[in-house]
Amino acid sequence: MKKLMMQKHVYPEKVLQFGTGNFLRAFTVWMIDRMNKESNFNGSVVTVQSTNSGTADKINRQNGLYTLCLQGIVDDQPVKEYEVIHSISRALNLHKQYNEYIELAKSPDLRFVVSNTTEAGIVYDADDCLDDRPQNSFPGKLTAFLYHRFQYYKGNKSKGLIIIPCELIDRNGDMLKEIILQLADDWGLEANFADWIKEANYFCNSLVDRIVPGFPKDQMEEIEAELGYRDELIVTGEQYHLWAIEGPEFLREEFPAEEVGLNVKIVEDLAPFRESKVYILNGAHTAMTPIAYLYGLETVGETMEDPETRRFVEELILEEIIPGTDLPEEEMKAFSKEVLNRFSNPFIKHYLLSISLNAMSKFKARNLPVLLSYVEKYERIPERITLALSAWISFYRGKRGDEDIPLSDDVSILALFKKLWSQYDGSDDALHKIVTEVLAYEELWEQNLNDIPGLTESVYKHLLTIERIGMQSALKGGRT
Repeated sequence: MKKLMMQKHVYPEKVLQFGTGNFLRAFTVWMIDRMNKESNFNGSVVTVQSTNSGTADKINRQNGLYTLCLQGIVDDQPVKEYEVIHSISRALNLHKQYNEYIELAKSPDLRFVVSNTTEAGIVYDADDCLDDRPQNSFPGKLTAFLYHRFQYYKGNKSKGLIIIPCELIDRNGDMLKEIILQLADDWGLEANFADWIKEANYFCNSLVDRIVPGFPKDQMEEIEAELGYRDELIVTGEQYHLWAIEGPEFLREEFPAEEVGLNVKIVEDLAPFRESKVYILNGAHTAMTPIAYLYGLETVGETMEDPETRRFVEELILEEIIPGTDLPEEEMKAFSKEVLNRFSNPFIKHYLLSISLNAMSKFKARNLPVLLSYVEKYERIPERITLALSAWISFYRGKRGDEDIPLSDDVSILALFKKLWSQYDGSDDALHKIVTEVLAYEELWEQNLNDIPGLTESVYKHLLTIERIGMQSALKGGRT
């Protein structure tokens, strides 16, 4: 079968994107492609791969082209749409092409920086240095890039950039800016650079929403037959999308997404968008994943088809997440109905293992705030969220029966669970010790969760049930 090969329009390189993964290619790159076709945006994306393994080589082999397949229910009708995306100019592997990366900092066309480095990506790393090639952390890489731009343009304030992180953490733009200023101070960079960062660049807090399962490995034969060509980079997603951005008013003109009908909102306050999306949609995803996977399921769709796991998700949202927030109840119930319909999308195979990436930092960002708020409001433990935490502890044992679970998280978190489970002798006391040490891991939680009355025993009770008689029984016991 022939490969995806076609001519594409060459646009100025206007966007630097940190991340070559499925989400950004099905979200921001797709939006830029739409703006190129239907407005005067006239810009392409240079996407950078920060790890030694990734898709940069594949992107370059296909000349930046790939197919996006959007599948879902639109106006109560099933819809499947294919579109070839043309807006990536090239991909850079920072471990092999650092000079090209730094050279891009001199480009007069560059205007935007977009990132999606997971919740664990916007972190301060004191070991980063300006002369590293590349720096270890994403903020370190961006600080070096901005410093080279600052130097090349001699502090010209018209050469600042609009920086829009997509990581699902609160105030992501503010946090990224704060870390960059800290690194500038650590590295002894001139005070004028810090002023340039603050005065010439716009760090926009943002929130993204689109379910993107990624590469459709189980559907490739059918898709290739429909397309008539082979594409190593096909990515699937749902039609629904939202990008809420706290940014300057002129952003509407420079980034004309709303003009072409995209669901991009330039807003003054991101909080209502963030809380509803992160706590309900992402929170439900994170809570359901270890439970449904240890139950024996593979996808979100299967989770919604099974009566027991679907009941868990519905009750989690309606009886714990919504009551555990200060969001308008009726609006959130309407939003949750939409979320449950999206979870049930028959076209989308959203694998639970893909959601499990960096799960502990996701739980901290998406579920822990609701747990703490629920306890404060009702003076009792939310049993479903607690069951989910217990399930994650079991999940990080790395086994589902005789099957290995591929774990992907921060090295220190993986090391903690490896140590705890390797010392487990099968006794109840040893299981209780695992719970206590996980909840006491302040490097992750920024507090000792054992101090929350009743939480340690609740997590232990659920974990004991999971380990002794299985997730099916634990799930039934997790309902009140």
